[in-house]
Amino acid sequence: MEEELQQGKQKNAFSRFLARKNIEFSAKRYGIDALGAMALGLFGSLLIATIFNAIGLIPGLTFFKTIGAYGAKAAGPAMAVAIAFALKAPPLVMYSAALVGFAANDMGGAGGPLAVLLIAVVAVEFGKAVSKETKVDILVTPFVTVFVGGVLAILVAPYIGTVVGFVGKFIGWATLQQPFVMGLIISVVIGIALTLPISSAAICAAIGLSGAAVAGVIPANAEGLALAGGAAVAGCCAHMVGFAVMSFRENRWGGLVSQGIGTSMLQMPNLVKNPRAWIPPVVASAITGPLATCVFGMKMYGVAINSGMGTCGLLGPISIVLGWFGGEYPDAIGALDWIGIVLICFLLPALISWSVCLLLRKIGWIRENDLTLAQ
Repeated sequence: MEEELQQGKQKNAFSRFLARKNIEFSAKRYGIDALGAMALGLFGSLLIATIFNAIGLIPGLTFFKTIGAYGAKAAGPAMAVAIAFALKAPPLVMYSAALVGFAANDMGGAGGPLAVLLIAVVAVEFGKAVSKETKVDILVTPFVTVFVGGVLAILVAPYIGTVVGFVGKFIGWATLQQPFVMGLIISVVIGIALTLPISSAAICAAIGLSGAAVAGVIPANAEGLALAGGAAVAGCCAHMVGFAVMSFRENRWGGLVSQGIGTSMLQMPNLVKNPRAWIPPVVASAITGPLATCVFGMKMYGVAINSGMGTCGLLGPISIVLGWFGGEYPDAIGALDWIGIVLICFLLPALISWSVCLLLRKIGWIRENDLTLAQ
């Protein structure tokens, strides 16, 4: 009895310590907050650098390419600092995370973003645990943060890169073997992930859904990965454009813009109340994904993170186009490519989602105001 009381006191003391340090072991903290922040870190570094590189292709504006060349080098630190911010780390831990992110991203190879996510989370939580616990905090906190992250980067990151490489090879191989099936699966799954409170962009970056070179190395099954990336773009566009158009009755122009070039995640509260409202964009993604892979051969040779962006800032379609002219896109660009972009990313998602939603409204599966966005 006395031993149980002692264990209870120790458990309570540990719980109070975690609460004091703001260390929270939860799926939301790590699977939503940290993952979403990682995507923002990529946006602020590699993504914007890619846009700079594209502008740098214009004669007379080559200095943009000079600036953009540093984007890949800054991606690891940017992701790690963003993750630390999401985990509510003290400033000294957050700054130290930059080194951890650089090491994890560099050693993780193809799995760099995933390595940064996993390793930065552990290193930051250890840093938070020791922060301001000693009189020499300025030495102890960065030492612990960097030591834990550095050791994990050396021991774990290369294996993460290997696993992600295998996953990428399999997806690329499977997409080439079964473009219809894989186009459907990838489009639906990534589209759903876009609308859920997780980061579809981070998922696409983590598994490398693009045929673009990573650190100067073209991935195995690059064409298959490029097709898979195109299917992911199709699924994301289906959800964003789909929800924007089918809810126009309730949300008008503001909702069209906020969902169409913002995020379909705004519909999550409504989808919890009525999951059947998800049917139209899922049907749209199930149609446009196979069309993207089998009919139009829509390939992503831009930055992998944009495979999970859809029409958010129009980054999905724009990245495909940038891949045509600034990446390793192997084919000549023809009218079918442009027609595919317009149909897959805009027209078909709008028409299919609106039509299916109209049917579901008539049979009572979607009711008035079921799609109204919270103010």
